Parts: sequence; C-alpha cells; structure tokens
Amino acid sequence: MRLGSTDINRIGLGTNRLTDTEEHRAFVAEAVGAGINLIDTAHLYTGGESEATIGAALAPFPEEVVVGTKGGFRDGRPETLAAEIDESLRRLTTDTIDLYYLHRVDSKVPLERSVEAIVEARERGKLRHIGLSEVGMEEIERARQLTPIAAVQNHYSLSERKYEDVIDYCERDQIAFVPFYPLGGRSGLRNDTVEEIATAHGASVAQIALAWLLKRSPAVVPIPGTLSLDHLRQNIAALEIELSDEEFDAARHVQ
Repeated sequence: MRLGSTDINRIGLGTNRLTDTEEHRAFVAEAVGAGINLIDTAHLYTGGESEATIGAALAPFPEEVVVGTKGGFRDGRPETLAAEIDESLRRLTTDTIDLYYLHRVDSKVPLERSVEAIVEARERGKLRHIGLSEVGMEEIERARQLTPIAAVQNHYSLSERKYEDVIDYCERDQIAFVPFYPLGGRSGLRNDTVEEIATAHGASVAQIALAWLLKRSPAVVPIPGTLSLDHLRQNIAALEIELSDEEFDAARHVQ
C-alpha cells in the first residue's frame, strides 16, 4: 500500500497507551527496527505523551516511516484544529506531519470548515497528507470536494463490520483504510471456527483476525496497539499467513 511516495507495510502500530518513558521510547525505536513504518497517534492520546514519545524516539523521522496523528476529537472549529496541529508539531519535534486526520466530525461545525482548516495547514507546509476518522461515504465525498483524502481510519474488525461499503470505496479509489481496534477487543475471536483456523496455521487467533483483515482488501492497513515487542512481532508475522477463500468465508460468518 502506498501513501504518497511511501510504501506502507500493511501492519502498523497504534499508540493510544504510549507514555513518555525511556522504556516506551526504546519500544518505538525497536518497532521501527522490526519493520513498522506506519505509526498512528493522536493529539489526545495519553494527554499528549504519545506524540511526545514518538518525537523523542524517532525525530528526525526516517524518510521511510510515516507518522500519522489526529486532531479535533471534541472540537472541530478551525481555530482549535490550528492550535492542535501546532501543538502536535511541537510534541513530535517535526516541521511537517506526514498524515493528519480529522479525528471526529463535529456535529456543531460543518465538515467543510474543519477540512478547510486542515487544508490551510497543509498549504503552509505543516502537513503532507490528509485523512478522516470514523466517517461514512457521504462525509468522505464531501471532504474530497475540497482536497484529496489519503486515508480513512474507522472502527473495523472481524467482529465489527459496519463500514464494509467504505472499505470497498477506499479500495476502488486507492485510499488507505486504516482500521482501529482491529482485534475488536478480542470478543469476536472466542469461537470454535477462528480457533480451528488458528490451529491449522499454527497461529494465534489474533494473528488470524489480522490475516482476515489483510485478505479483506488490499487497501486495509490495521494498526493494532501494543506495548510489547513480542506481541508486535506476532502482529507483523500475520503478514505471512494466507487464508484460503473457505477460511475467510468461514470466519466472516462467526458473528
């Protein structure tokens, strides 16, 4: 999957629990060394410590690594987004954010006003690519009237499949679909079918859940969150699991 001029490995890293400690800084650097080149964070994660940790660990960011962050979770007003973008830049210790998402559409602010504020920041060189989070087809289309959309980040997993139409749309138009909570809280993994598939592949049920997402569409780039290097390596190993069509369909019907 490509994001701009960068080839993205199809397992990324979610960092909503990352705190600014030496241990977590080392973990971020080790994650990149293990092959992660899409790191996802947000202005609000751990009160800003997630962004600060990533900045301390990686800045200046390697050319092949994409760091995406998000703003406007509770307030999509242009002045709020402008302030959050500047704060994210300082925390990440960078002049330009690779990928910036509107974290949520604010029901009190027209989507277009929020997106225009992000576009203005890009025109000033503060970010390169723009994304949207937790949006439907109509909202994506409205945003795309104003600017190219590089990525859509929605809640999607084997056990939560609300956005099937959005995935197909993103695949058709070469937009990265980045599912958050890709393991669905693991609630959808506790069933005989997924466990049987995992046993057949000598894999964990979590790895099968990721492999299922990867087979669902070439546009999908899951970002499972972890603070464990062992778990991260297990997540990356899911890239090597090839489910048969029969296994994919069997898992699809476990809900």
